[in-house]
Amino acid sequence: MKQQLLLQTPSLRQTSFPVTMVASLTRQHSTNSTGGGGGGTRSGRRTIKEILDELRTSPLQYATIPAVAAFLGLSTNWVGVKMLFYPIEYAGFDWYRSSPCVPYGLFGWQGVVPCKTEKMASRLVTIVTEKLLSVEEAFGNMDPSHLASLLQPLVVEELLKEPHGQVMVTFLRPFLPYILTRVVTNLQIEIATLLDLRSVVLEAFVRDKGVLVELFQKVGRVELDFLVESGLGFGFILGLGQMVLWVIKPSPWTLPVAGAIVGYVTNWIAIKLLFDPAEPIQLGPVAIQGLFESRQVEVSDEFGTFMALRVLSSGKLLESLAQDANGDLFAFLRRQLPYPVPEFILTAAVRAIGNAARNQLDAPELHRYMTSMLDIEKTLAQRLKLLSPTEFEDLLHPVFQEDELILICAGGVLGAVAGLGQTRLGWGGPGATFKSLVTLIAVSVSSWGYFVFKEYFEVPNEVILSEEKVIIQPVTMRRRNTLIRGQEYQ
Repeated sequence: MKQQLLLQTPSLRQTSFPVTMVASLTRQHSTNSTGGGGGGTRSGRRTIKEILDELRTSPLQYATIPAVAAFLGLSTNWVGVKMLFYPIEYAGFDWYRSSPCVPYGLFGWQGVVPCKTEKMASRLVTIVTEKLLSVEEAFGNMDPSHLASLLQPLVVEELLKEPHGQVMVTFLRPFLPYILTRVVTNLQIEIATLLDLRSVVLEAFVRDKGVLVELFQKVGRVELDFLVESGLGFGFILGLGQMVLWVIKPSPWTLPVAGAIVGYVTNWIAIKLLFDPAEPIQLGPVAIQGLFESRQVEVSDEFGTFMALRVLSSGKLLESLAQDANGDLFAFLRRQLPYPVPEFILTAAVRAIGNAARNQLDAPELHRYMTSMLDIEKTLAQRLKLLSPTEFEDLLHPVFQEDELILICAGGVLGAVAGLGQTRLGWGGPGATFKSLVTLIAVSVSSWGYFVFKEYFEVPNEVILSEEKVIIQPVTMRRRNTLIRGQEYQ
């Protein structure tokens, strides 16, 4: 009754919320703890019945606490995921930024992945080159005579550009099939010395940081969505505890501290559920495993597709092979075709390979054949499926391991700010009915608006390169596989 009288007094309604509500509730709480007012135990503890009675007095106002906590969990996790990948380049001031490999300065930030591209790419390259792919095996799948026949018109075209090229082509044409077949055969034997697979993959990621960002976002799409969206549920559950705590201890620090805990814990729980446990644990009929590891089959297919198209395509491999006109490939050709073969023939051959790499539409049959025989996509996918869950985890977990504590703490800071806002504006307890209603509507619309936007508006595109044209189409969203499907490959 005393509380209701305070809220109904006109002069007190014009007072700021913390002074009015916190002071009145604190006096009531103190009275109850000493036995006065007939509303509490002498120990100062409130019974469950008393807590429920208090919630019934102002259900709308108290409902704002878990509603805001749910929105807080969703929004802080969304911010955390964005901080992993964006901005690609450092934005802000370099004040007190100790190193280019540190994503933060006093007033600035760079996405964790683009900031540490070289380090993360190196770990990824180690997995690819040591456990998944051998360049000797890949090039050994091609038939030397058929590959030579596809290269011959390209070499002839370059020779015709040389002085007296027509005469040279007329003289060499009968011998070119044999010469090129012999050269390609020896190239397959020495390919590991001419083409450094580690450098090819690393250069692709370091040269364009967005490629590594796109790879992690593609193969970890389900996990990243779970990380964001789980914040809504975890935030709501923790918000219920936050609401009860406010009833028991309506102090100015209650909501900011509880908000910090909500932001911190929701991020921490979500990240733990992504990767732990790595190995499946059987609990009766249910198998418990980290979300990423349980999707090993699906992720393996997506990883193989991405690498074959964006990193280890036939064009990328040929470009790396012929990147220097007087480099390793030229020296190799000189060993295969010693003097008196003129040097311009060798440089024309190197140019022919380089042009085919850069202008894939001019040599569609060559790229179609190489893509089919190298079989990068299928090889990577199949061998990735055979890795143990612990080894497979290293494909994505480094993204979260780097500065993981910073991302979790960022959620805590944002939670504290939101809790402070609740306290200052009177959204967290009895009174302020209109503000409470506005708050409920605002956070509900914002939370569900995220899902509507993601479902109907944010449809990522993928680029598919074909011999005739470039196709941009919406990505087909693929859902999580069950553990049973994963066991087919074990």
